[in-house]
Amino acid sequence: MVSRVQLPPEIQLAQRLAGNEKVTRDRAVKKLRKYIVARTQRAAGGFTHEELLKVWKGLFYCMWMQDKQLLQEELGRTISQLLHAFQTTEAQHLFLQTFWQTMNREWMGIDRLRLDKYYMLMRMVLNESLKALQMRGWEESQCEQLLKLLMTEILHPESQAPHGVKSHFTEIFLEELGKVGAKELTADQNLKFIEPFCRIAARTQDPRDLHNIARGIFETIVEQAPFAIEDLMNELGPEPEAGEELAEDDRDSAGAMLQVGGLRPGPPTSCPSGGWGREAASEDGEHTESLRAGLGAGAGASADRPTSQASITAQQPFASGTPTHIGSLHLTLLLWAWDEVRSLSPLQQFDYEAVANRLFKMASQQNTPSQNRKRLYKVVRKLQDLAAGIFPEDDVPEKVYAYRHEGRLARKMKKRLLKSQLQDKKGRTRGIGDRREPEGAAPREQSRGRGRRGARGSRHRKSGVRAKVAVGAEFQEPKKKKKRIQDRQ
Repeated sequence: MVSRVQLPPEIQLAQRLAGNEKVTRDRAVKKLRKYIVARTQRAAGGFTHEELLKVWKGLFYCMWMQDKQLLQEELGRTISQLLHAFQTTEAQHLFLQTFWQTMNREWMGIDRLRLDKYYMLMRMVLNESLKALQMRGWEESQCEQLLKLLMTEILHPESQAPHGVKSHFTEIFLEELGKVGAKELTADQNLKFIEPFCRIAARTQDPRDLHNIARGIFETIVEQAPFAIEDLMNELGPEPEAGEELAEDDRDSAGAMLQVGGLRPGPPTSCPSGGWGREAASEDGEHTESLRAGLGAGAGASADRPTSQASITAQQPFASGTPTHIGSLHLTLLLWAWDEVRSLSPLQQFDYEAVANRLFKMASQQNTPSQNRKRLYKVVRKLQDLAAGIFPEDDVPEKVYAYRHEGRLARKMKKRLLKSQLQDKKGRTRGIGDRREPEGAAPREQSRGRGRRGARGSRHRKSGVRAKVAVGAEFQEPKKKKKRIQDRQ
């Protein structure tokens, strides 16, 4: 009798994780968590690289088999939180390394219907890895190890990461970093997080990687600069209730908030529709300058910057004659401003001048390709303008601004629609021209080109001629044959 070979526990868990039944997969995930906790607690325990690759292959197909969006989100959250079950930092980094290696290996086999769930899984795993740094107090050594791991497995030129993994990672990095550490990280710490991107953008030979980093990291920092008003709004305290009278300091703070938004403190006629500091900006040049100065100081300063409330309030208090009781329009505008700010995602603090200097240092090296240097110098100019308090899109017309922020898919659809309309118009005009010809015009000759239709027509004509000759040959011989017969006689 042949004895059955006992499989390793990692292979057994991987087989159950990829099972057809949801109950079996859920039980396997729970057992895997307990197994990780029990094994990593032992001093001599721990996982090898091959063992974690087998575990991640089972987790990959566990997500593959899961349907329905809410259940996919729950499963992705459960899988990403397995990182915290490891007791040591080295085991956590090995778990993250094998995850990104599994995604790089299996990426080309993912169909378009399952692509979104793996995008979500990558986002959740990145979020939990940043939370692990947060639990350790953002230690510099831990941050450097994580950044080195991510750059080596994803963005390094020698890595085997597909372009889809690279582009999605650069797109979500700043967003997930803001969700986790926007309120804790200083400008210097944020600069250390984006420094590896500066190095890779200056050295890469792939223009797609350069475009993704420039668009997903540096231009995102530039675009977020006007929305740094959120830091100022948080310093103003809680929003007032309807019908509540404000004290003198609160009125000054509310007036300063309206000034930062580019609005006059007088009675407004309607709520702005174009966003902060653009369509709602006042006609007076002093308000525009105060807006630029206030946002530039609030967004570009470090964590130990002075309180901005007193400096902004001192710019221009409420106009004389302003009633102590805020009217309904003022209150509506105030609440609308709070809703707009709360809808924004958390923003990081950046020292724009320091980022520009670091990026310029990387781009000005001799081994930097010319196309990389040209693209990065444009970003450096924008960052230098932000450091000086000048926002790049202040003077951009509204139509151009809307086109820049319009989705790529929407622009493609517009182009296709215009192209189809032009084709329809051309087809109608051609049809009309074929039906009606001007009086007295010479009859059109058929084209003798070598086109497809001409070739077909010539073939039909040749075959018709051959048929006529064959029919006539039964009654009368051709002239050439007659001559040859006479010669023989």
